[in-house]
Amino acid sequence: MNTQLRVDGAAVPEQKTSDLTKMNTQLFINGQFVDAKNGTTIDVLNPANGELITKIAAAEAEDVDIAVAAAQKAFPAWAETPAAERGRLLLKLADLIEENLEELAQLESLDTGHPIKDSRRLDVPRTAACFRYFGGMADKIEGSVIPVEQGFLNYTTREPIGVVGQIVPWNFPLMFTSWKLGPALAAGNVVVMKPSEITPLSTLKIAELIKKAGFPDGVVNIVPGYGHTAGQRLADHPEVGKISFTGSTQTGRNIVNASSGNLKRVQLELGGKGANIVFEDANLEAAVNGAAWAIFHNQGQACIAGSRLVLHEKIADQFLEKFIGLAKSIRLGNPLDPNTEMGPLTSEAHRDKVLAYAKIAEEQGGKVLLGGTAPQDESLKNGYYVLPTIVEAKVDDRVAQEEVFGPFVTVIRFKDDAEALAIANGTEYGLGSGLWTNNLQRAHLFAKKIKAGMCWINSYKRVNPGSPFGGVGKSGYGREMGFEAIHDYTEVKSVWVNVDAQVPPHFQRGE
Repeated sequence: MNTQLRVDGAAVPEQKTSDLTKMNTQLFINGQFVDAKNGTTIDVLNPANGELITKIAAAEAEDVDIAVAAAQKAFPAWAETPAAERGRLLLKLADLIEENLEELAQLESLDTGHPIKDSRRLDVPRTAACFRYFGGMADKIEGSVIPVEQGFLNYTTREPIGVVGQIVPWNFPLMFTSWKLGPALAAGNVVVMKPSEITPLSTLKIAELIKKAGFPDGVVNIVPGYGHTAGQRLADHPEVGKISFTGSTQTGRNIVNASSGNLKRVQLELGGKGANIVFEDANLEAAVNGAAWAIFHNQGQACIAGSRLVLHEKIADQFLEKFIGLAKSIRLGNPLDPNTEMGPLTSEAHRDKVLAYAKIAEEQGGKVLLGGTAPQDESLKNGYYVLPTIVEAKVDDRVAQEEVFGPFVTVIRFKDDAEALAIANGTEYGLGSGLWTNNLQRAHLFAKKIKAGMCWINSYKRVNPGSPFGGVGKSGYGREMGFEAIHDYTEVKSVWVNVDAQVPPHFQRGE
C-alpha cells in the first residue's frame, strides 16, 4: 500500500520535498512492509489544516500476533550477536537519521504540528544522539562480582528479556521511538512497536532506515494501530516479556491490568503536572524565558511541561507582566514555516479538550490572564490552534490538579518556602519539576524534597540520552535513557561457583 503524501496548504521548504511525496505506509513485520491482514487503514490528518495527509495500514490483534512470532524467531540469533555488532548497527542507524534529517524533520512537523525549526534542531538530532548513545553502550553492559562466603565466586550477568512491546505516544513520536528502541536493542532484545495511530509517519520512516542499516529481519517490527486493538493485544500477549508505554495515566492502568496474564514487566511514563517554582531571588529574565519554554514548547504537549507556575508573591506581578508580554509575542503559524514558534495541537479532539479547561477555570473562580481561545487569524481557522493561555487559580482547582497537556499554564502564588514545597507536592503526579533561585542551599534542599523523577534548577526541560527520564506516583515507574534504561531491559542472573569451598553433607548416611 504505497500512497501519496498530500501536503496541500502547507508551505513546505523546497529542499528535499521530493522525499515527502511518497513513503511506505504499511506495517513493518519481519523486515518487510506488508498490508494489515484485514486490509483496514487509518486516516492521518494534517493538524495545521485538518486535511488528509495519507492513509496507513491499521494493525489489529492478528497482525500483532504475526509480529510477535517474527520477533520470537529472530530473538535467539540477535541475543547471541556480539554486543559490538549490535552497537555498530545502532551507530549506523544514527548516521542514517542524520543523513535524512530534513526529510524526517518535515515528516515530524507535518504529522504532529511541531514547528519545523524545533524538529530540525531538537527532535531529529536528539533521536540520532539517543541511538548513538546506546550504540556505544551495547558492549559495555556489565555484571558484578559479589563478595560471599569463603570458597565461592558469585557473579551476576545481565541478559535480555526477549520480545518487548513498546507503545509510542503522539506528542514526540520520533524521539520516543529512539528512547525505546535504543536500549532495548542494545541489550539484545527484539521489539514489536506500536506508534500512535495519530502520528505514525516518522516511526515508519525509521523502519525504512532500520532495514537500510542492515538489522536482521524480525528484530524490529512496527505495527501502527488503535490502542484498543493493537495496543491491547501487545499488552496482554503471553509471549511478550515486557511492555514499555508512554501516555496517559488511565491507559497506563489498563496496560498494567492487561499485562497480568503472564506477569510481564511493565515500564510506564505517564502524565505530569510539573511545578515550576520562581523564588524572590531568581534571575527574572532567565526565569521568564525558561518558564515560557517549559510550557509553550511543542504547544505544551509534553508530560514534563512546567504547567504549574508557582510564583513568590513579592515578584509575582513583575514576573507576570514580563511573562504575559513574552507569551503575546509568540508567533503561531504553519509548522512548516521556519518562522513559526508555536504550531497547532496534534488533533482536533485534543484542541477542544484544552479549550474546555479555560471554561472550567472560570467556573471555579480562576482568572484567565491571557488566551483560552483559538486564534482568530483567517489563515489558522482550519487548524487545531490554541493561543498561549495563562490562568491564575487556586491550588485545589481542577486546572491546578489535572493534566491539560496544552499551551496552558496555571499560576499559583506562595508566601514562603514551606508553602512552595507543599504546592509542588500537592498533586498525584511526580514527573518533572523546576525551580529558579540563587540560593544554593535552598536549591539542593528542594531538589531533595520535591516528589518527582526529575528536577531542573535554574533551567527546565533538559534531556540527554545519558540521564534517566521517568516519574513517581501516578507519573509511572521505570526509566527511559541512561544505564537505568538498560537495567530495565535486562534480567539479572546470579551465578554461584564453588571454587574451593569444602561443603560437608547436610545429611549423614547411617552405617
